Amino acid sequence: QKERTMKLLIVNPNTTASMTEKIRLAARAVAETSTEIIAVNPDSGPASIEGYYDEGFCVPGLLREIRKGESDGMDGFIVACFDDPGLNAARSIATGPVVGICEAAIYATSMVAGSFSIVTTLASSVPAIETLVRTYGRDHLCRRVRAANIPVLSLEQEGSNERELIEAEIALAISQDAAEAIILGCAGMADLAQHLTQRFGLPVIDGVSAAVKMVEGLVSQGLKTSKAGGYVWPPNKMYHGEFAHDQYS
Repeated sequence: QKERTMKLLIVNPNTTASMTEKIRLAARAVAETSTEIIAVNPDSGPASIEGYYDEGFCVPGLLREIRKGESDGMDGFIVACFDDPGLNAARSIATGPVVGICEAAIYATSMVAGSFSIVTTLASSVPAIETLVRTYGRDHLCRRVRAANIPVLSLEQEGSNERELIEAEIALAISQDAAEAIILGCAGMADLAQHLTQRFGLPVIDGVSAAVKMVEGLVSQGLKTSKAGGYVWPPNKMYHGEFAHDQYS
C-alpha cells in the first residue's frame, strides 16, 4: 500500500525569504521522505521579530498564511519564530495540529536533558522567551536565557561573526549555568544545531527540527486540533478597515 503524503506548512512570520529557505532546508533534513514540506512567509510585516512590538505586527500575516494552508488541505502547521507568536490564534483556524518552535524545542529538550539554557539573538527577546518557558512549565529546568547580542538579520549575512558569538554564549552556558543541553532561540539559527552538537558534545536543539518531528507524530496518530473549547472556530462577524478581508466565514 502506497504511503500517503503528509503535507506540513511552515510559516516564518517575518518577511525575510532567505530565512524562510534556511528554515525549509532544516525541516527537509529531518522530515520523512514521504512528508511534503512547504515553507512560506507573509509579504507584509516586520523583516525580523525582535521583541513584543514586532510580535504584534507579524500576527496578521502569519494568520493569513495559516488560513491559506488550511484551504490547501495542509495536515499540520509550524509557527517558525521562537517567540511562538499567534500560536493560539493559529490553532483556532486550523484543523490539523499547530506547533510553535519554542514549544517544541523546550518539550524535546526536557526529554533528553535535566537542564538547559537558551541562546537567543538580542536581549529584547529574553523576557518573551522567559515567559514562554514558564507557560510551558519548564522553568524549573531552564538555567538561563542568554542573548548573544546578534541582530536577527545578521544571521542572514555572509561573513558575519554570529557563529562565534553564539558559540561563546554556549560555552558560558555550559561553564556558568551547568546546562546539560542548549536550545537555539531563533529560527535563523536552524542550520547550526548539528555542528554545535558535535562541537560541544551535548544536545543542541533547533526548534524547527523538533517541531517537524512532533507535528509528523501528531498527524500520524490522526490527532487534530480540538474544537471543543478555546480553539473553537472563530464566530462569523464583521472586521473593519484593513482587516475587513480577515473576518472568518
